[in-house]
Amino acid sequence: MATWANLGLQDSSSPLMEQLNFFHDHTLLILTMITILVGYIMGMLMFNKFTNRYLLHGQTIEIIWTVLPAIILMFIAFPSLRLLYLMDEINTPSITLKSVGHQWYWSYEYSDFLNLEFDSYMIPTNELELSGFRLLDVDNRVVLPMNNQIRVLVTATDVLHSWTVPSLGVKVDATPGRLNQLNFLINRPGLFFGQCSEICGANHSFMPIVIESIPMNFFIKWITSMTN
Repeated sequence: MATWANLGLQDSSSPLMEQLNFFHDHTLLILTMITILVGYIMGMLMFNKFTNRYLLHGQTIEIIWTVLPAIILMFIAFPSLRLLYLMDEINTPSITLKSVGHQWYWSYEYSDFLNLEFDSYMIPTNELELSGFRLLDVDNRVVLPMNNQIRVLVTATDVLHSWTVPSLGVKVDATPGRLNQLNFLINRPGLFFGQCSEICGANHSFMPIVIESIPMNFFIKWITSMTN
């Protein structure tokens, strides 16, 4: 989750977010190099005293400043397209979770198990424990097994919502009458926080998402206790 003065991306907790982090650093490096180069050229133009009365056009330099940006864009576009296809790829899921957005809470259904569904509301500040996170903790967390492919089906009942967990690198719109899906793998245990990322009304800020990642044997015990 984000902490105070956190200017960068959150620590990755899935292979997908690791790739997004790498792509961010790769692109930022290219942008930094371009900024330094352009700044240097502008500085040289402003402070040098050279003149050339006979320069009407420069065929060579025009070719260079046309071809060079095209090559730079290819270095950004190819990794970006690769990542785009990786994000859309759906592997064989071990668990399917259905997430339904409401004004202003989420409800979840574990489709692989009988009668396992619940609503997840934000815990109000006046009911929050001292160790809780204000505006982020919920009464019923989504419990998922780590190191397993998870498929999430996302929809809504009223208006547009968006199911987003930044540390897993997932964000998908919850659209009424439409079923969107996403796929991820959590590679470590812990709590992962997200929030609705689509303006959905007065209490848009008060419908957080909390995922609790646990080993498979503990997940089976949790499923057994919930279904009983």
